[in-house]
Amino acid sequence: MASIPTRALWLAPPNRSYIASESLELPADDQLLVRTRYSAISRGTETLVYGGHVPASEYERMRAPFQAGRLPGPVKHGYANVGIVEDGPAEWIGRQVFCLYPHQTLYVVPADAAVPIPASVPAERAVLAANMETAINACWDSLPSIGDRVTVVGAGVLGALTAALCASLAGADVELVDIDPNKQALARALGTGFALPEEASTDRDLVIHASGRGAGLTTAMALAGFEATVLEMSWYGDRPVNVPLGGAFHARRLDLRSSQVGTVAPTHRARWTHARRLALAVSLLGDARFDALIAPDDARFDDLPSVMARLADPRDSTLCQRIVYD
Repeated sequence: MASIPTRALWLAPPNRSYIASESLELPADDQLLVRTRYSAISRGTETLVYGGHVPASEYERMRAPFQAGRLPGPVKHGYANVGIVEDGPAEWIGRQVFCLYPHQTLYVVPADAAVPIPASVPAERAVLAANMETAINACWDSLPSIGDRVTVVGAGVLGALTAALCASLAGADVELVDIDPNKQALARALGTGFALPEEASTDRDLVIHASGRGAGLTTAMALAGFEATVLEMSWYGDRPVNVPLGGAFHARRLDLRSSQVGTVAPTHRARWTHARRLALAVSLLGDARFDALIAPDDARFDDLPSVMARLADPRDSTLCQRIVYD
């Protein structure tokens, strides 16, 4: 049987990765052959996998949609892939698509796993679609309303996208909080306010935490007003987190809630599928403000092992690292 050569990044935790050559079978009638143009690394999940910080209890739940291999061994992991369809049903040929696929030069997927990228969305920006989908789900889980005072703690990609979505609500007062004062420029580009933790506004109607650090969650809970919701977006892997449930937590009747993109939020689950939600995420990326989240310098596919090592270093300040393919 004929096969097609391809190359893919594999994560071999802890703290190792490599590029391997593979072969693909020709696509069936209902499948697409996609050549990758761009991918992006999700620093939150992918660096936790890379560092070996996924607890054994979560090996299956944290599988990427097209992951190969199984933790704790090497895995082909990732979910931000933009490519062009080279083979498949005639109506798909030549179309640019987004797919929740790992970092791989060429791949085959069912046609219903690919989301066509509208002409209004540059392919280079569409790598943010998976993160945008998570931000949409967070808004559905927390239900920010017109005029709400909303704080997002953590100005990474997820926090920034969520803050930008909340800022689109009429009359909303949205403040992005981060320990890095340089994130003020990002907040300005996205149309939100900015504050350092010690200067952040208090008595907020909704506080969303996305810093990935326990200290950030402590800040988020301190900023929430009476009977406010604190939404936890961060996933810590196997790292323990101290949650301040003493003090005024009960007296202020705070609602501490989790959000995770693997399940459509209960508020929308009856009518929204994962595919519909992802298509919405892609369509929202027509907004040029979101270019501020992407690193100014792209990385090459062949350099992915060294890029993973760099991004796993907490001292690195890169937001979304885009990968370009030949």
